Amino acid sequence: MKVLIADDEIQIRRGLRLKVDWEEEGFQIEEEASNGKEAFEILQTKDIDVVITDMRMPIMDGVELAKRCHKEFPHVKVIVLSGYSDFEYVRNSLQQGVRDYLLKPVAPDELVEALRKIRKEIEDEKRKQIEIAQMSRFVHSHLQDLQEQFILHLAKEEVLQLPIVTERLQQLQLENLANENGKVQFFTVEIRESDDPIRLDELRIPFQLLCKEIAQQQTATYMFTDPSYPNMVQFLKVVDTNSLSTDQFVVHVQQTVNKLLKLETVIGIGTIVNGLSEYRSGYISSLLAWSQSQLGSKSQILDQTTASAGVFDFSPDYEKRITNSIENLDFSAFKDNLQKVFEGSKGRSVMSFSFAANQVLFMLGSLAKKYDVETKDIQNTIWNCQQNIWKLYSQHKVKEDLTQLASLIIEKVRLARFSNKKLIDSIRHYLDQHYASEISLTTLSTLFHINSAHLSETFKHHVGQNFSDYLVTLRMEKAKQLLKDKQLKIIDVSNLVGFSNSGYFSTVFKKHFGQTPVEFRNSIGE
Repeated sequence: MKVLIADDEIQIRRGLRLKVDWEEEGFQIEEEASNGKEAFEILQTKDIDVVITDMRMPIMDGVELAKRCHKEFPHVKVIVLSGYSDFEYVRNSLQQGVRDYLLKPVAPDELVEALRKIRKEIEDEKRKQIEIAQMSRFVHSHLQDLQEQFILHLAKEEVLQLPIVTERLQQLQLENLANENGKVQFFTVEIRESDDPIRLDELRIPFQLLCKEIAQQQTATYMFTDPSYPNMVQFLKVVDTNSLSTDQFVVHVQQTVNKLLKLETVIGIGTIVNGLSEYRSGYISSLLAWSQSQLGSKSQILDQTTASAGVFDFSPDYEKRITNSIENLDFSAFKDNLQKVFEGSKGRSVMSFSFAANQVLFMLGSLAKKYDVETKDIQNTIWNCQQNIWKLYSQHKVKEDLTQLASLIIEKVRLARFSNKKLIDSIRHYLDQHYASEISLTTLSTLFHINSAHLSETFKHHVGQNFSDYLVTLRMEKAKQLLKDKQLKIIDVSNLVGFSNSGYFSTVFKKHFGQTPVEFRNSIGE
């Protein structure tokens, strides 16, 4: 900790240097000053922790120095040295930022005691600042996680009820994506290392953090990860912004990763899509562009925008039919609908078939996630099917994989549907993912194809709470985590956990925890 001594008598300054073993006490005398003005100028250019100043000095005295220091450098601790006749004056000045005062001539043990007290105070303050910073980073990271999860949800699942999705994007501070007709583009970035696969595993997290930093430096650009592809990150970029062009952006990503991590990258550029409902198509197109890459650890950039002609139009009608066939446990209907999908892509390119197959695979994966039935055999089947799609020439095997996957999911959904416990587990899993959305018992009964009255009774029996109480409890627990970040306003936390009215949120929070959100946040500080 650095010390500044201010006294107009050089002998006093020398004497103070000799009274204490400064290094042993954890201090270092950084500078000396002969008056308050000179000391204040030093404070403006040097990082000082403690000022020891005489009270009576020319130009600017010690008390005036303490006042200015308290105003502009509140973290600096000030010790004032005074004669006996100035005792009352100095004591009153403690309110102006003076941390301690010592009578002249200064006794070594009193100076040491004062320094130790201040050192403990500074260490406690720094420790508290570190804790607050860590908590802030944790909660900010939690917000980023929520953002990434929702973008992944938009990229892989069917977008229903656009007004609700738009409201959720605004709650998550993703206003750039809230335009229902906004144009966006997806980029798939994979790292490769031919000689040392262990090194690739070790650099996966640094690669993700680096890409997150790159996204934050760009306008309206977001990074997210898909657990299905461990060595990849995905970027979502709003088109027509002032950020880098597509070509500049991908080159920047590739060069930065190579320079800092010494890794090669393969980047797939997706087609530009218009509107939230086309996000899944845009994401798949970036994966398909990537799938055309050559094997080996060689940096490559593949642009799907130049190969988008003739892609099969996968309409919402197809999506609804396939989804209903699974949820209605009708395997025969699924096979018929799958056949119609692939007949629709006949006469088109191999890429068109792959695009349609990926759409079906994503839908099946979303249904497995919705019912919380992502067992190991289902995950393996999804992975194998994805590998065959990427090969671009094994269409027959892809059809078999999709049919097998649908059969597995239908069986799991059947078990969940007729096992009340598994059904409720699936619903709770769904609520954990969508607790901030507009959600009701009627919505859930429609989503999971079950009578709302039966669902209400079954939910309360297995959970011990009715649905609305459970949802409120879940939202309140999430709110407690977010309130720990003081950079988030109360209205921000309210929106993030699904309340559009912050006043009502505060009322519910107080009823739940006996404190208002503000009181809870203040209690954390205490």
